[in-house]
Formats: sequence, structure tokens, C-alpha cells
Amino acid sequence: MADKHLKKEMPSIDSWLKAVKCEQSASEEGMYLVHNGVVRQTPKAKVRQGIDDGTAVTGMVFGYDSVKVEAAVAETLKMPGIFHARAWLNEGELEVGDDIMLVLIGGDIRPHVIDALQFLVGKLKNECVTELEKKSMK
Repeated sequence: MADKHLKKEMPSIDSWLKAVKCEQSASEEGMYLVHNGVVRQTPKAKVRQGIDDGTAVTGMVFGYDSVKVEAAVAETLKMPGIFHARAWLNEGELEVGDDIMLVLIGGDIRPHVIDALQFLVGKLKNECVTELEKKSMK
């Protein structure tokens, strides 16, 4: 992980879409999906498990393994009907509302694109990133 105070600027979703729509495979694509994950105030344990410890998230220390991210994107591109998979991840000390990640999937039909987006975001969150929530009492 880089300097923990580093925070990167998120790329433009519009520029990503313009770029992929200019590629040769674009004529075979019928759908693009974008995931934009952001730091939320509600702790992960409360959202996912219903555990309320009386705290609120004030920020997050976020990092990732770029080799694992590249492998996850490559694996996604092997899925049926998927022609584009791209991921950008932030790093460092993030605040509530900051962007954590941006993922773009392009493919032939809705079920393939939805499956690929769910697969890649899940893989990134479960195998490629480290997240440490910073909390304070509400």
C-alpha cells in the first residue's frame, strides 16, 4: 500500500465509456454497467450483519494488491459475453463520501453483464483490497 495519506482522483466515467465505445468489440455490446463504491458512514457490520455497536464511520484506510486486481479483471474478461472489464481503486486515508472504487463492465446481454459486475466487485472486495474503518461513537 502506498503512503496512507495518498488519495487518488477518480477517472471520468464518461471518458471510460467513450473509450470503450470506440473499440472494435463495441458493435457486439448491448450493455455497460458501472459500479461506484464510496465510503459510507454506516459501519459494515451494521449493514451486513445488523450489529449496531453505537459507532459511525468517520473514514477508512484503503489499499489493494494491484497484481490481484489485474488477475481479477483478466478472469472477468473470460466470462461469457464480456468484452470489457475495467477497475480503478483508490488508496490511502479516505473520508466519508470519498470514492473507493470504479468498475466498468461491457458485454452482450444484461444477464452476462450483471453476473460479471457482481463477480468482479465481489472478487475485488473479498480478495484484492484491505479496508480498515475508522470509527467514533455516534
